[in-house]
Amino acid sequence: MVRLMCGVKLQDRVPSEGLRERLGLDDIILGLQENRLRWYGHVLRKEVNDWVKKYMEYEVEGARPRGSIMEIGEAIKNPAYRIFQTEYSGCLDISTHA
Repeated sequence: MVRLMCGVKLQDRVPSEGLRERLGLDDIILGLQENRLRWYGHVLRKEVNDWVKKYMEYEVEGARPRGSIMEIGEAIKNPAYRIFQTEYSGCLDISTHA
């Protein structure tokens, strides 16, 4: 959007910082940090028994499973994993039995 407003194409190889300075815009990361701090101050002013404030201080029990979240998600999507889980639980997977 900034490039369109300045009439600059990617092929012109003009850095985004220079374009933002031309338009007088702040850095995006700075704006996100300001919004996050504004939200944090809002939560701190909440009452003690408000659900947002309770869960801000909530600690999860137990350990996180090994591996990245992507690896865990791929393991669940894998058909072999699903068949193993259904056989292990004693149920039949009807998608494998036509």
